Amino acid sequence: MTTKLLGVSLWAAWFLLVGCGESNSVPLGQVQGTITVDGQPLDGAEITFEPANGRPSVGMTDDAGHYFLEYTMEKRGAVLGSHVVRIRGARNASGGEGDGPQVAARKENLPAKYHTASELTAEVNKGKNVIDFDLVTN
Repeated sequence: MTTKLLGVSLWAAWFLLVGCGESNSVPLGQVQGTITVDGQPLDGAEITFEPANGRPSVGMTDDAGHYFLEYTMEKRGAVLGSHVVRIRGARNASGGEGDGPQVAARKENLPAKYHTASELTAEVNKGKNVIDFDLVTN
Protein backbone atom coordinates (compact mmCIF):
# COMPACT_ATOMS: atom_id res chain seq x y z
CA MET A 1 0.00 0.00 0.00
CA THR A 2 2.82 2.41 0.87
CA THR A 3 4.51 1.75 -2.49
CA LYS A 4 1.34 2.70 -4.36
CA LEU A 5 0.91 5.81 -2.19
CA LEU A 6 4.46 6.91 -3.01
CA GLY A 7 3.81 6.41 -6.74
CA VAL A 8 0.57 8.39 -6.63
CA SER A 9 2.31 11.17 -4.66
CA LEU A 10 5.09 11.42 -7.26
CA TRP A 11 2.49 11.48 -10.02
CA ALA A 12 0.56 14.31 -8.33
CA ALA A 13 3.78 16.27 -7.83
CA TRP A 14 4.53 15.94 -11.56
CA PHE A 15 1.19 17.56 -12.41
CA LEU A 16 1.81 20.43 -10.00
CA LEU A 17 5.23 21.11 -11.53
CA VAL A 18 3.92 20.98 -15.10
CA GLY A 19 0.95 23.24 -14.40
CA CYS A 20 -2.51 23.39 -15.91
CA GLY A 21 -2.59 26.56 -18.05
CA GLU A 22 -2.63 25.38 -21.68
CA SER A 23 -5.06 22.46 -21.42
CA ASN A 24 -8.13 24.38 -22.66
CA SER A 25 -6.68 25.16 -26.10
CA VAL A 26 -5.06 21.82 -26.93
CA PRO A 27 -7.12 19.14 -28.73
CA LEU A 28 -6.91 15.83 -26.88
CA GLY A 29 -7.79 12.23 -27.60
CA GLN A 30 -9.09 10.07 -24.77
CA VAL A 31 -6.65 7.21 -24.12
CA GLN A 32 -7.04 4.07 -22.05
CA GLY A 33 -5.79 0.54 -22.26
CA THR A 34 -4.29 -2.43 -20.49
CA ILE A 35 -0.65 -3.29 -19.86
CA THR A 36 0.46 -6.87 -19.39
CA VAL A 37 3.91 -8.33 -18.79
CA ASP A 38 4.46 -11.93 -19.86
CA GLY A 39 0.68 -12.31 -20.05
CA GLN A 40 -0.03 -10.96 -16.54
CA PRO A 41 -1.59 -7.55 -15.71
CA LEU A 42 0.97 -4.96 -14.60
CA ASP A 43 -0.25 -3.37 -11.37
CA GLY A 44 1.05 -0.01 -10.12
CA ALA A 45 2.98 0.92 -13.27
CA GLU A 46 3.39 4.47 -14.55
CA ILE A 47 2.78 5.05 -18.26
CA THR A 48 3.81 8.27 -20.02
CA PHE A 49 2.90 9.35 -23.56
CA GLU A 50 5.43 11.94 -24.80
CA PRO A 51 4.52 13.87 -27.97
CA ALA A 52 7.21 15.47 -30.14
CA ASN A 53 5.86 18.90 -29.18
CA GLY A 54 3.75 19.55 -26.12
CA ARG A 55 3.05 18.30 -22.66
CA PRO A 56 3.21 14.57 -21.92
CA SER A 57 0.27 12.67 -20.43
CA VAL A 58 0.59 10.22 -17.56
CA GLY A 59 -1.39 7.31 -16.14
CA MET A 60 -1.12 4.60 -13.49
CA THR A 61 -2.28 1.02 -13.86
CA ASP A 62 -4.70 -0.61 -11.47
CA ASP A 63 -4.54 -4.23 -10.30
CA ALA A 64 -6.02 -5.37 -13.64
CA GLY A 65 -3.30 -3.49 -15.58
CA HIS A 66 -5.83 -0.90 -16.83
CA TYR A 67 -4.88 2.77 -17.21
CA PHE A 68 -6.37 6.13 -18.27
CA LEU A 69 -4.10 8.96 -19.42
CA GLU A 70 -4.31 12.33 -17.68
CA TYR A 71 -3.21 15.53 -19.43
CA THR A 72 -3.72 17.60 -16.28
CA MET A 73 -5.28 16.81 -12.92
CA GLU A 74 -8.59 18.07 -14.29
CA LYS A 75 -8.43 16.76 -17.85
CA ARG A 76 -8.05 13.22 -19.19
CA GLY A 77 -6.41 12.54 -22.53
CA ALA A 78 -3.28 13.06 -24.60
CA VAL A 79 -2.21 15.44 -27.37
CA LEU A 80 -3.19 14.19 -30.84
CA GLY A 81 -0.42 12.63 -32.92
CA SER A 82 2.63 10.40 -32.44
CA HIS A 83 4.08 9.66 -29.02
CA VAL A 84 7.02 7.87 -27.49
CA VAL A 85 5.59 5.69 -24.72
CA ARG A 86 7.46 4.95 -21.50
CA ILE A 87 6.29 2.36 -18.99
CA ARG A 88 7.89 2.08 -15.58
CA GLY A 89 6.95 -0.98 -13.59
CA ALA A 90 8.92 -0.32 -10.41
CA ARG A 91 8.49 -2.38 -7.28
CA ASN A 92 10.37 -2.14 -4.01
CA ALA A 93 13.62 -4.07 -3.67
CA SER A 94 11.93 -7.02 -1.93
CA GLY A 95 9.58 -7.46 -4.91
CA GLY A 96 6.39 -6.95 -2.89
CA GLU A 97 4.56 -4.43 -0.80
CA GLY A 98 6.51 -3.01 2.10
CA ASP A 99 6.87 -0.20 4.61
CA GLY A 100 9.78 1.87 5.80
CA PRO A 101 13.22 1.69 4.17
CA GLN A 102 12.18 -0.92 1.59
CA VAL A 103 9.95 1.58 -0.18
CA ALA A 104 12.85 4.00 -0.70
CA ALA A 105 14.95 1.21 -2.25
CA ARG A 106 12.97 0.86 -5.46
CA LYS A 107 14.21 -1.26 -8.35
CA GLU A 108 12.91 -1.11 -11.93
CA ASN A 109 11.64 -4.53 -13.01
CA LEU A 110 11.10 -3.84 -16.73
CA PRO A 111 13.75 -3.81 -19.49
CA ALA A 112 15.05 -0.36 -20.53
CA LYS A 113 13.43 -0.82 -23.97
CA TYR A 114 10.14 0.04 -22.26
CA HIS A 115 11.26 3.20 -20.43
CA THR A 116 14.69 4.92 -20.58
CA ALA A 117 15.51 3.55 -24.06
CA SER A 118 11.88 3.11 -25.06
CA GLU A 119 11.05 1.38 -28.34
CA LEU A 120 7.32 1.87 -27.70
CA THR A 121 5.28 4.31 -29.78
CA ALA A 122 1.60 5.11 -30.13
CA GLU A 123 -0.64 7.28 -32.29
CA VAL A 124 -3.37 9.25 -30.50
CA ASN A 125 -6.38 10.14 -32.64
CA LYS A 126 -9.38 12.37 -32.00
CA GLY A 127 -12.02 10.69 -29.85
CA LYS A 128 -11.58 7.48 -27.89
CA ASN A 129 -8.37 5.44 -28.20
CA VAL A 130 -7.80 2.01 -26.66
CA ILE A 131 -4.07 1.31 -26.69
CA ASP A 132 -2.90 -1.92 -25.06
CA PHE A 133 0.69 -2.96 -24.42
CA ASP A 134 1.73 -6.63 -24.15
CA LEU A 135 5.28 -6.53 -22.80
CA VAL A 136 7.75 -9.40 -22.48
CA THR A 137 10.71 -9.54 -20.13
CA ASN A 138 12.85 -11.93 -22.21
